[in-house]
Amino acid sequence: MASQEGVGKAPKEKIWTRDFVAICFANFFVFLGFQMTLPTLPIFVKEIGGSDQMIGLVVGIFTFSALAFRPYAGHALETKGRGFVYMVGIAMFTIAVAFYGFTSAIIVLLLLRILHGAGFGMASTASGTIASDLIPPSRLGEGMGYFGLSGNLALALGPALGLALVGRISFISLFLLCGALGVTSFLFASRVRYKKVETSPHKTTTVKFDIFEKAALPPAILLFFITVTFGGIASFLPLLTAEKGIPGIEFYFIVYAIFLMVSRTFSGQIYDRKGHLYVFPPGTVLIFIAMVLLSWLPNTMTLMIAAAFYGTGFGMVQPALQAWAVSSASANRKGMANATFFSFFDLGVGIGAMTFGYIAFTFSYSAIYVTSAISVVCSFLLYFVFFIRDRKKANV
Repeated sequence: MASQEGVGKAPKEKIWTRDFVAICFANFFVFLGFQMTLPTLPIFVKEIGGSDQMIGLVVGIFTFSALAFRPYAGHALETKGRGFVYMVGIAMFTIAVAFYGFTSAIIVLLLLRILHGAGFGMASTASGTIASDLIPPSRLGEGMGYFGLSGNLALALGPALGLALVGRISFISLFLLCGALGVTSFLFASRVRYKKVETSPHKTTTVKFDIFEKAALPPAILLFFITVTFGGIASFLPLLTAEKGIPGIEFYFIVYAIFLMVSRTFSGQIYDRKGHLYVFPPGTVLIFIAMVLLSWLPNTMTLMIAAAFYGTGFGMVQPALQAWAVSSASANRKGMANATFFSFFDLGVGIGAMTFGYIAFTFSYSAIYVTSAISVVCSFLLYFVFFIRDRKKANV
């Protein structure tokens, strides 16, 4: 009885172990380096003569590179081990980002973005899988929410820090700093005691190579329509605010990340107790409102309100969908479930960035967020299609 009443406090259900703290720090530093490039790279592309369409291509090719490598990462996590995939990914990430500032040719930048995306795809797929290995199954939603805070804290600091440094230091120094953060992540990753991959005695040692985990597809597809919005914010929101003469873009990312972190602290627990029905629909409504506000955007106050709504909504939706994806897969398919989940994340950001580059060129920056709002509605409606389908299967 006591263990049921205090399951969150029982020693065997502990989340904050030495290894979990280490993977959180490793995740924080690699994401900090990544987040610093998100709002500054479009400015760098403009500086070396790129257009809005080229910005979309530079952002998009990164995400499609990450997408291409995630199936390999998911497979390798189950064959070569967690640590191998994670540390190789961090190394590739670090090398690529450190060399950004040394190029003035778009073609070279695109090649570095491919390497950067591949490394990030491997590292982020591995880190989520490693975290899920270390979290007690009964607290998976809560634990993934806490793990996500490491990335959210990086989001709070990274874009604001990157934008604050632009104009104060050279782009070479800025991107070398991002590379140094990758090295720091590597050092923390080397301290994690990785769990060995479990193999069944009834199966051969050969692990089938495929490109997705079928059980993880419903939450991954829903995530795709949500992260389309992320491509528009990361790539074009700084340019929209500059065009309208609205100050405070640095604070947008801080407000967004604060509300993201706050919502993660309770949304994961709600998911564990009541399921995604109590998390996903209200989260998507908040994201929709944020997109409508950004399409209007008359002043800084509206920008901050949009940041709060978007942060709260995304903080509710993303960890719930990830926990759903991982818990739907068998124990020896968690790596591929994470690969599937983040592949659709990448696909949404990549398609969004490339599409929005064309929309910005043809129409306006504001039109990006009208399109984003429509994408959120698609996710909301599709969720209930999946929900009704699953209820019918459960009643058969």
